[in-house]
Amino acid sequence: MKARLKKWRLFAVLAVLGLILSGCGEPFLSALDPAGEVAQTQFDLMILSTAIMVLVILVVVVVYVVAIFRFRRKKGDEDKIPKQVEGSHKLELLWTIIPIILLLILAVPTVSATFKLADNKGLNDKDGKGNPKAVVVNVRANLYWWEFEYPNQKIITSQDLVVPTDEKVYFRVKASDVKHSFWVPAAGGKMDANVDNVNTFWLEFDGKKAKEAGNLFYGKCAELCGPSHALMDFKVKAIPKDEFNQWVKDMQAAKVTTPSDPVAAQGQEIFKQKCLSCHAVTPQDNRPEQARTAPNLANFGERSRIAGVLDHNKEELKNWIRDPEKYKPGNKMTGAYGQLTEDQIDKLATYLMTLKVQD
Repeated sequence: MKARLKKWRLFAVLAVLGLILSGCGEPFLSALDPAGEVAQTQFDLMILSTAIMVLVILVVVVVYVVAIFRFRRKKGDEDKIPKQVEGSHKLELLWTIIPIILLLILAVPTVSATFKLADNKGLNDKDGKGNPKAVVVNVRANLYWWEFEYPNQKIITSQDLVVPTDEKVYFRVKASDVKHSFWVPAAGGKMDANVDNVNTFWLEFDGKKAKEAGNLFYGKCAELCGPSHALMDFKVKAIPKDEFNQWVKDMQAAKVTTPSDPVAAQGQEIFKQKCLSCHAVTPQDNRPEQARTAPNLANFGERSRIAGVLDHNKEELKNWIRDPEKYKPGNKMTGAYGQLTEDQIDKLATYLMTLKVQD
């Protein structure tokens, strides 16, 4: 008996801990604080389905409790048989019609939202001059980094996705190696990134929510893809349309220049020898996808994270260059550039931190 009580106590403790831990996490990684039309629609459906489930549970519990107390065996009534309702047409109709009504209440908005969120007709819209109207981003997932190509603007970036607020942004999602999944919790549900086909969907980022979040949202890979799956993060910079247009112009005008700092200039030479075969340092990368085997570093100095997970500073960059395997096991950069001396690492890090498109 005591052993059973100990097991139940342990179960109760674990249940309470699970409840507490379910409330942990970061607000920018929560789907419970929607920051866009898609996320809001999905959140409303979740609340609706939860309310229906809670209602059903409450009704069942009430009926159960009433049955226990009202029809429990009483002293002197051991041989009394309660009124039998088996075959009651009224009850049969009641518990058949009510579930149908509840299903309709849930199904109608769900089906409506499904068709609405799957409508990608605006992806190919053009203005009177024949220019594309919509912002389209080709997302390519890799082990363990993200590439974002803007085909209409002819620019490419990596790890930090930049989008305008308060308008639909269309995404074409695919993978280059294994299956991944593109997910921005605050903006909407995930979309699988497959090797053999392209999935298309859209998101909209609310300008007010973006401002409250410092114009920065977090994205993740939501499909187990390897030992560093949990570290396959990216950042979403959601900015007003005019700022986005300026960013595009700056990216389109970016050129390779020699740094004025002599240490950074030496780092540039090291980069050309060791890194340029995989990485690009201009947003206008015309190489085919198969040749783009590493993140584009054109605006590396402006990013919010190194490798998606480390603080953006020179020391962390040097740590990453020194031993990528320590921070992202299974990544393809490990050992790809050969052994570098500490002096070379310092010069290379100095150069990479100067790669900026906007001041």
